[in-house]
Amino acid sequence: MTTRRTHTSLAASTLAVAAIASLGLVAVGGPASATGTNTTTAPSVIPGGDGPRWGDCPASVKPGPGQQCATLSVPLDHGDPTGPRVDIAVSRLASVRPEARRGTLLVIAGGPGSSGVQRLSQKGAALAKETGGAYDLVAFDPRGVGGSTKARCGLADEDRWMVTLRSWPAADGSIGSNVERARRIAEACDRNGGALLRSLTTANQVRDMEVLRQALGESKVSAWANSYGTYVAARYAQEYPDRTDRWVLDSSADPNPRRLAYGWLADMAKGAEDRFPDFAAWASHPDREAEGLRLADGPGEVRALVVGLAARLDREPRATGVPGAPLTGAVLRQALQSALYSDAAFPGFARLVGQALDPKALPVLPPELTGAMPDEAAAITVGVICNDVDWPRSVPAYARAVAADRARHPLTGGMPVNITPCAFWKGGAVEKPVRLTDDGPSNILMIQNLRDPSTPHSSGLKMRQVLGDRARMVSVDRGGHGSYLVAAGGTGNACGDRTVTRFLLTGERPDADVRC
Repeated sequence: MTTRRTHTSLAASTLAVAAIASLGLVAVGGPASATGTNTTTAPSVIPGGDGPRWGDCPASVKPGPGQQCATLSVPLDHGDPTGPRVDIAVSRLASVRPEARRGTLLVIAGGPGSSGVQRLSQKGAALAKETGGAYDLVAFDPRGVGGSTKARCGLADEDRWMVTLRSWPAADGSIGSNVERARRIAEACDRNGGALLRSLTTANQVRDMEVLRQALGESKVSAWANSYGTYVAARYAQEYPDRTDRWVLDSSADPNPRRLAYGWLADMAKGAEDRFPDFAAWASHPDREAEGLRLADGPGEVRALVVGLAARLDREPRATGVPGAPLTGAVLRQALQSALYSDAAFPGFARLVGQALDPKALPVLPPELTGAMPDEAAAITVGVICNDVDWPRSVPAYARAVAADRARHPLTGGMPVNITPCAFWKGGAVEKPVRLTDDGPSNILMIQNLRDPSTPHSSGLKMRQVLGDRARMVSVDRGGHGSYLVAAGGTGNACGDRTVTRFLLTGERPDADVRC
């Protein structure tokens, strides 16, 4: 088989960039502070019932037609409503059909660390069209994100690259450098993060959502939550069940309080195994020949090629077009992890593999792998997960887990079970994790891809089991992360989209779990 090689850059799709934050990074803590220690701490009522003062969005939001923005002030510590406050960036796409409007739909982004305001910019038009003006669409940037008040850790540049913030083991599988970096990051955030960093928790995001609901003047709200946002939404439904209307959880993870965060990261090894066959089938299809992207004659050969190439790059990294950013085995595996989020990223990864195989080519890395993320982005990306829960602390246990996982899941090379800054967390979890239950109204619809690289279907089933009769689940026979309205043009799987849209418009759900 003849394979043409090209030097075209691996495009950075929005999903690949979102992979930086999506259920895969870890948190570091600041000093214990007054952020509340009781998960039932009530958020403050908006004085006088004042709502957001909507106006034009800043250019950085890249707003869609009709999109408006505002700022909501909330307490830094909801247990101290008269104390310091933080700003929450909020955005709205109001219904243009008052006669059809039935309420407000919150668009809850994932991460931790993703911008809800940006997600509304990207998805708002398609969602408004799909729901026919039935809702004002409202999104927010969680504290620490985007236009909201941000925290900083003061991390060195080399600790803010994706392949260092994520704990990829060394080429020989050792984790000594990961241990040193994890301790260094935890200590930096302890010195510099302060009360604001310590306030970055799921519980506070839920409380901020309740303040937002009050500010909007709605007795109930509906929601479309994605990825980590499904856990936020499920926590809100647990704390404020009577404030929920129609609740959609898209791409959920296991909510077991003993596996929070640590389990989510570990599950990415299985997610990659579930999803990789889609890429392997695509990259071995005869149609790729004319595109110069066919990597092998069969899916099994594609897997062997990618695994073998990563091992070779572990031993002999390749120079790239960016000084100080070589193509290593870890970088290739991270590029694969990002590419598995969306079929649209398959060509770019195949092109990178082709360049790495060609001794005359200069591999071109995707932009998200060529430099450090901003310090405030690193802080929120890592902050929430460790503030939420205590992580294991035994260094030898992490080393054993990495050795076993590298053998079992070579596509992810031990990263999902490796040590993180959370192992050196200062002060422990801010609050005790919450165990979700099936107590509440039966108004939740879940949707989950069968082959999701970040939140595997098997993990979504754990959320489904916990919610019991509160929920129904739609399992979609497709790959990638995110199921509802995911493809270009705002359409995903027609069966899945139709089921979710019908629920949002009429409240009708399937009588039992279904597969699309």
